Amino acid sequence: MKYDICALGNALVDTQYMVSHEFLASVGLEADQMTLVSADEQNEITKKLEDLDAESVSDCGGSATNSLVASSSYGAECHHVCRVSKDDDGMRYLDSLKNAGVYHKGYSEEQLDLPTGKCLILVTPDAKRTMVSMLGVSACMSSLDLDLEAIANSKIFYIEGYMVTSDENFNAVITVLEFLKDKEILKALSLSDPGIVNGFRDKFEQIESYGIDMVFGNDDEAKAFSGKDNLDDAIKFLKEKPFTSVITTGAKGSIVVADGNEDYVSGEQIQPVDTNGAGDMFAGSFMYAYLQGMPLTSCAKFSNYAASKVVETFGPRLSMDGYIKVKNNIQKY
Repeated sequence: MKYDICALGNALVDTQYMVSHEFLASVGLEADQMTLVSADEQNEITKKLEDLDAESVSDCGGSATNSLVASSSYGAECHHVCRVSKDDDGMRYLDSLKNAGVYHKGYSEEQLDLPTGKCLILVTPDAKRTMVSMLGVSACMSSLDLDLEAIANSKIFYIEGYMVTSDENFNAVITVLEFLKDKEILKALSLSDPGIVNGFRDKFEQIESYGIDMVFGNDDEAKAFSGKDNLDDAIKFLKEKPFTSVITTGAKGSIVVADGNEDYVSGEQIQPVDTNGAGDMFAGSFMYAYLQGMPLTSCAKFSNYAASKVVETFGPRLSMDGYIKVKNNIQKY
């Protein structure tokens, strides 16, 4: 089967809560950052959230997953390379992918006594999201989980930046990049989190050495990736690169850096509710629009609009009707 996008990323069951900044401080979390924790540490925070009776929603997520769900909902053929366990969360996860029209190889041939990954997403009144992730079996991706035939039959191979955080996941990324060396497949990378970029810079540089075609990140991630203190210097750094960089800047919109040039694309004027999933929605929408042959700035305008619809919603995704309404506006851009 031919695919438009094949992504490699973590499979996490997301539970999202509305919390105060005081709660974040009480559990030692830095706002708007992602923290990796053990199952026991995550369970302690979950218990405190349940005691608060905080408003919550739960769904199957992960950064690359959310991007693929968006693209698939628009009509793209998508395949996800990820790993879940044969537990209730794993079965729920694969059912969720199937319902979204995203293909998957299925359970790993290698069974480990580890749970399917989970992520707590804590949203504060300023609409910022703070993530507490327990990767579980997702951190143990191996060659047995890779569907190289599906990847070889894709137009874009999309790498979730969080894949650098475990040796197994990173080795899976490198295995695919070695496999793609002589193949005409676009390679896209999400930077995912500024702390991750700073902490695993050598791994991001190794991925870049394979000839990445497109990089997605927000302004803080762009500064981390470039090693610069301000966005202007980060843009100058990226203008020297051979790949296309797409930088989101929150309510201001986004910046496309390509062929030594930069284009600023204004954002949508909305009342923000929750920024969780906005970057994922942006990337999935951008790749879909790009595959339709749209100019880069038009891709960015459409993706700004698509991301704004997620920011207006509590949760990282839209309903199917929501995605259809977004796609129906693509001709405006």
